[in-house]
Amino acid sequence: MTANHTVTEQMMTLNASATYPAAFTNSSSATDPKSSASLGITILSVAFIIGFPGNAFVIWTILTRMRKRTVTCILILHLAMADIIVILTAPFFLHLLSTRGWTFREVICKLCHYVSGLSMYSSIYLITFMSMDRFLAVYKPYVSQKIRTKLTARIIVLVIWIQASLLAIPVPLYRTVKIKGDVQHCITIGSPVDGGFQHIVFQNMLETIMGFVLPFSIIVFCYGYIGLKLRTVKFQIKNKTSRLVIMIIVTFALFWIPNHVVNIIQVSGELSSSLKLKEAANFAKPNATAFAFLSSSINPVLYVFAGGNFIRTAGVGFMAKLFEGTGSEASTLRKVSQVFQQRSRKQSSEQGKLNKPTEE
Repeated sequence: MTANHTVTEQMMTLNASATYPAAFTNSSSATDPKSSASLGITILSVAFIIGFPGNAFVIWTILTRMRKRTVTCILILHLAMADIIVILTAPFFLHLLSTRGWTFREVICKLCHYVSGLSMYSSIYLITFMSMDRFLAVYKPYVSQKIRTKLTARIIVLVIWIQASLLAIPVPLYRTVKIKGDVQHCITIGSPVDGGFQHIVFQNMLETIMGFVLPFSIIVFCYGYIGLKLRTVKFQIKNKTSRLVIMIIVTFALFWIPNHVVNIIQVSGELSSSLKLKEAANFAKPNATAFAFLSSSINPVLYVFAGGNFIRTAGVGFMAKLFEGTGSEASTLRKVSQVFQQRSRKQSSEQGKLNKPTEE
């Protein structure tokens, strides 16, 4: 249940049942399916209008206006590619919400949802690699200097895409097209429309553990270590690239945390057969997943804010100017860490001399 297909599935559930699940409170309330579909259409439209040209501009800038692409620049390029492929599925889901049925073939149903999973997993692991890259620059600066090459980055990025493609395989396997009330729907096997719950539990847990808990634990560890290592005022790094990467990580977390919280609630409801939890999850899922879908269009907005100072001087090339500075950031981290380690060794040496007993 990735960001874009879950919200549309909830719309299909509404159409099949003609009712909307109860809210988190004990009181039940019916929500007009038309208004819910309108909300989904609005969110998908905004994401497409901002995300498609925005990410396309990022890709165009890096491929055509940058001769020397840094490691961070390569990661940003592939992050934009991961975002734009899922945005390309928006027209299919906009058509679904407007017609309230899936009018395309089953292979398109499976492909759209596979792309959703591929985009989610590749995005989070690219962001994780950004964090690990900075962690290595601080933890082992000399090792980082040797292995931090564009070739190494491209190999790791290839591995990330392969891993994401494998993790996304269950998504199309558990997708099918069924007719409910003379209307064709693209649904998850085990959804409220289909009945059962085993596949819902498996997909939600796989998505939350492999698509959030594991990678974000690594991210928190990496930046926690960096923060502790460079916690003194003398070693604080004030760099646009560092701030940009942190903004990418924070916004991704903010957009996806609600979705994964609802995943856990839904799994808990299914395993405990709690109608209250299942209704709460069904009520919150459309908004949470729609919110997550917007994460695919937010990065270009962050780049505009981060590179705002270059707009007047560089015009359409402002983003290239912003990305050109990404090469010095890891180098700065390494130099600071090297100085820190040299001072630590010097202090240890001096302390050893002081503790050494003097001859009489």
